[in-house]
Formats: sequence, C-alpha cells, structure tokens
Amino acid sequence: MEYQIDRAGRDPAYLQLYRQLRSDIAREVYRPGEKLPSKRLLAEELGLSLITVEHALSLLCDEGYAAAKERSGYFVVFRADDRFLSAVNAPAPPPAPTSPAGSGRHDFPFSVFAGAMRQVLQSEGESVLSPSPPPGLLSLRAALCSYLRRTRDIEASPEQVVISAGTEYLYHLIVLLFGRDKTVALEDPCYETIEQIYRAEDVQLQHLPLGHDGIRTAALRQCTADILHISPYRSFPSGVTASASKRAAYLQWAAQGERYIIEDDFESEFSVSKKYEETLFAHTHQSRVVYLNTFSGTISPALRLGYMVLPQQLVPVFETKLGALSCPVPTYIQAVVTRLIENGDFERHINRVRRQKRKELEGIRN
Repeated sequence: MEYQIDRAGRDPAYLQLYRQLRSDIAREVYRPGEKLPSKRLLAEELGLSLITVEHALSLLCDEGYAAAKERSGYFVVFRADDRFLSAVNAPAPPPAPTSPAGSGRHDFPFSVFAGAMRQVLQSEGESVLSPSPPPGLLSLRAALCSYLRRTRDIEASPEQVVISAGTEYLYHLIVLLFGRDKTVALEDPCYETIEQIYRAEDVQLQHLPLGHDGIRTAALRQCTADILHISPYRSFPSGVTASASKRAAYLQWAAQGERYIIEDDFESEFSVSKKYEETLFAHTHQSRVVYLNTFSGTISPALRLGYMVLPQQLVPVFETKLGALSCPVPTYIQAVVTRLIENGDFERHINRVRRQKRKELEGIRN
C-alpha cells in the first residue's frame, strides 16, 4: 500500500483514506470481488485508529464501491463497465418520495434569514436596487464556487456559474444553449415538469426506464440521444439513487461523441450519508456534465433561486448565445444568499438537518 495521510491537511484522515481507496477501486487496482486491505492492517500501517478506518470503509459501502461481509472483511462491488446489472431481474425501485423536495420541508430559520436581510440593507444600501449582471452577482457566484469546492469536490470558477430563477428557468436556458435540434433522454419515470418544458420547446425526447440503481443498462447502451438529463440522487418520483457503477456508466456514455449530461441535483445536500453525495460533475474528465441545483429545498422555494455550473468548454458558447439575457433574480435576493453562504449560516442549517435526519433514522432502526 502507498496510502498517505496528511495530518496537517484541511480534510480529516478518514476522508483522505476514503478518497485514496476509492481512486484505487475506480482504477481497478482492486478488481470487482477482490478483498480490500483489512481495517487493522490499514490502521497499523497508517497510524490511524480503527474507528477512523471503519469510517472510511463505511463510506465506500454507502456509495456502492464496496460491501462488508460479516467476519470476512470488505469486498469491491464497483464495476466501471456496469456489466453486472441484469435489466430483466433488477429489483423494484424503492418507495417514491412524496414530492420533488423529497421527504419534506426543512425550514431555514426565519430569524437567521431576517438578520441577513437587515445586514445586506445596511451594508449595501441602494445598490441592492441595481440590476444584476446577466450571469448573476459575482459575489454569489464566487461564494458558490467556494461552497461547492468544500462540500462537493466541484472545481469551478465564477465564470462557469449562471444564476437563474429556479430550475424550470434553467431547463429553458439548456434548450437555448444546446439547440432544439438535440435529442434529450429522460429517466422514466421523471419529474413531469422537466418533460413538460422540453416538450413545450419542441425538443425530441427518449425515455429510459429506471432499475433499482439507475437507468437500466440495456436502455443506456441503446440510447442515441445527444443529452442525458438525470437526477442521480433520489430521482423523483421513483426515489432511485444511481450506484457508483451506474454513475461511471453515465460518464462513459457521455464520452462517446458530442454528448452531454444534465445533472439535476435537487436534494442531495440533505442526504443522511456521513459525507456529501458524489456528483458526476466532480468526476468527469471529459467536461461533459452541466450541474444544476436550487435553493428551494435548502432555504425556501419562495426565493426562486437556482444555478448551473457549466463545463469550461461551454462558457464561451453560453456567452455568445445567451450572454445578453438579463438575470431574472433580484440583486437583493442574491446578496442575501451570498451573505448566508459567506457567514456559514447556510452550511450550519444543512448540517443541522443532516444530523437530525440521521438521529431520526437511527431511532427508526432501534
């Protein structure tokens, strides 16, 4: 083993070990079915506690890279080519969430939000009445880049971020960006608003049936669309979350020709996992993923505030085609959300909800 732990680094030791093991699994240093190094061996060689190593290994299990076998250890289940899935015999999807927001609302503390509003009015004054730059306030786009880097491993610059009035508006921008002559593939079932907007724009659609861990392999292989619009984490209304192997298959699909993936990430901040959910955007080396998210679930749907992160190669295309469009989100609202991200209130709220959801889940299990 050549794993190294930087004890002076910004990331905790368990996360550093998890990422190194995950990289070796993805590169097939450890092949499907092969046993990973024992937790005791890892702990001894790296000078870590057993609890730290168990935490790293449990994350690999949570995300579908490994599986624990009682009294035997941890074994690799990730397959980059996704050949293991049977489209015929796949289990049924889990129970569907009741709404696109998932398992219910997680109200942002009104007193905190009101405090940020007052601070913005006092510090910004009449400037909050000025129109926003077309892609959104630079301060908000920069704050989002820092947040995504800290929590989602997404490396992006402010010029790659576009602020919009919610995901529905973003769907229209995507059509304008890529053109109506492109064919879009959707998960089946999918959030009906996605399909309604694409149909209203006269976009040709393909429907790909979901299995227990994402789009069925046979359907994905036969897909001839130009764009794949997916929600890898708890797709609505099915509740299906794509496995690590399936996410790799999505990226392999996008690497074939001039194909792109729209990663519609509307709920994963509130995952009960011990770390934030992986994004496709963070794992693509072909720059074929457009990442979408919104503040509707994390703060309030009344804000009508969402954003997308473009791959670098699409930034000049967006500026040429859509750079003159006005940003539909008021400057004041953007400034308030910027303040909440910069002062840590936004992440504190998310972490508080995640802890509460884990406690509730543990209570159910016990």
